[in-house]
Amino acid sequence: MPVNANDQKQLLSDMEVVQRIFDHIDNSTTDMGKQSWKEPTDNYRSKARLDAELKVLQSRSIVFCPSSALANVGDYVARDAARVPLIVVRGLDGVVRAFRNACRHRGVQLANGHGCARALVCPYHGWAYSLDGSLRSIPHEQGFPDIDKATRGLVAVACFERNGLVFINQNPLANIEQDIASIPKLIPDNYRLLNSATVIVNANWKLYLESSLEGYHIRQTHKSTFFPVQYDNLTVVEVFGENSRVAFPYQSIEGLRHKKHADISVDGRLTYVYHLFPNVVISTFPGCMQVNVLEPIDASTTRQHTYLISAIGENETALLKAVSQGQNFAAEGAIEDLQIVLSAQRGLLSKANEFLEFGLFESAIVRLHSHLAKEIKQVNSVSE
Repeated sequence: MPVNANDQKQLLSDMEVVQRIFDHIDNSTTDMGKQSWKEPTDNYRSKARLDAELKVLQSRSIVFCPSSALANVGDYVARDAARVPLIVVRGLDGVVRAFRNACRHRGVQLANGHGCARALVCPYHGWAYSLDGSLRSIPHEQGFPDIDKATRGLVAVACFERNGLVFINQNPLANIEQDIASIPKLIPDNYRLLNSATVIVNANWKLYLESSLEGYHIRQTHKSTFFPVQYDNLTVVEVFGENSRVAFPYQSIEGLRHKKHADISVDGRLTYVYHLFPNVVISTFPGCMQVNVLEPIDASTTRQHTYLISAIGENETALLKAVSQGQNFAAEGAIEDLQIVLSAQRGLLSKANEFLEFGLFESAIVRLHSHLAKEIKQVNSVSE
């Protein structure tokens, strides 16, 4: 979906963000949006609505994983994207390609999870595919005299790398780079994968995503974790294209008040949360970044794929210790957020509310819902 020209502005520099934070601290204010939003609760419960959201995910370019998850030739990640089984692999030529994860013989998936392989071999009958998707060999090939191997390679899906991220697009008619034109370079070139994990969350994907996009809940939800070291309801919210960046400052940011521009480092003094529309969140932590991809399973279940990436160099031991400490701290807050999200999911069953209310403090969430509604309308108009 084309973005408004007014949304193509550059993100603020770290110094500009810090200065805005100081202005908010000094004036007891925070960034506020221009409109509130009422999201019907049926949009969190309805199978028809989820199907429409999946069409959006299938019709646009979305983040599949960080490039560092496919660092070496033969590295692959095989998982569902918008309910479609895909396998993404780095070829002998270094190019990352995506394919529908089904053998061209009888449709069995070639792999699950992640790994490294010289070829993609079907576990059923052993049909083997090269890393570029071409059909390499068929056991007892004489039993298939009518097959032209040149036409029976894996079915490709549009795939490309940009700025440390791997994007896929399942819509063969799409302008695959249009959706990401506004996304700046977020991941440094020297970052590599530390670990990855997949968990099931028993809540609607949007409920889970919303918990990452506002600081209005810091005091109440994170009384003994984030609140003692952060600020309640103090964020800087920026937009770029259909995406948002929310800055959550720590009280240690006060140490930057009298620093010169050249001395500014916000590492460990604030967390940036980048929402890459529609279903990806990238968060910065001391010495590392976390990429979270939220895949809807059904209206009340989400599969979260998490990739922890960092720059590991000469001071590897010290850095890993700092990363571990930061992640342990973040995990405590994540558990608290999860409990709230699960409670909100159960609250939907009460049918007490016809809609969920999002105020001016929650503008990144308002942006999520407004753009999602626009894209659903556009996808539906194209399919009619």
